[in-house]
Amino acid sequence: MSVDSTDSSTQARPAGPALRFVAAALILRGHEILICQLRPDQPMALQWEFPGGKIEPGESAEDALVRELREELAIEAIIGHRVAHVRHNYRHGGAVDLQFFVVREFKGEIENRIFRDVRWVRLEDLPSYEFLAADRGLIKDLATGKLL
Repeated sequence: MSVDSTDSSTQARPAGPALRFVAAALILRGHEILICQLRPDQPMALQWEFPGGKIEPGESAEDALVRELREELAIEAIIGHRVAHVRHNYRHGGAVDLQFFVVREFKGEIENRIFRDVRWVRLEDLPSYEFLAADRGLIKDLATGKLL
C-alpha cells in the first residue's frame, strides 16, 4: 500500500536540488512503534519522527536505513517491506521523498545517540504527538490500522 501526499502538478515537476530522498523505519514491538523526538538545536525542533535518514548516491533505500539505524540507535535492523511512499513539499521550499519500511526484527539494544527522546508508543496514540508535516498523513493511517 502506498500513501502519496503529492498532487498531480507536483508529480510532473522534475526533482530539483532541494529534493531529499529519505528512508524511515516503522520499528514495531507488538502494538507499539518507536518514535523519536528531534532536539531543540535541530531543524524542526522538538517534533517527532520515525528514525532513518538520507539515502546517499548509489545506496538503496534499505541499505540507507540499515546504516541510519546503526548510527542513530545502535541496532542492526532487518528491513521488511515498504509500506508507504510520500513526497512532501515544505513551506520553506524544500521537498522530501520518503519511503517507510517495516522493521520487526533487530539485534542490539536501542541506544539514543542523536535524539532528545526515543519512546515506544501505541499505534492508536500516534496522533497525540506533534510529528513532522511529511509524516502526518501516515500517522493517521497507522493509528487507524490501515497500513499494518
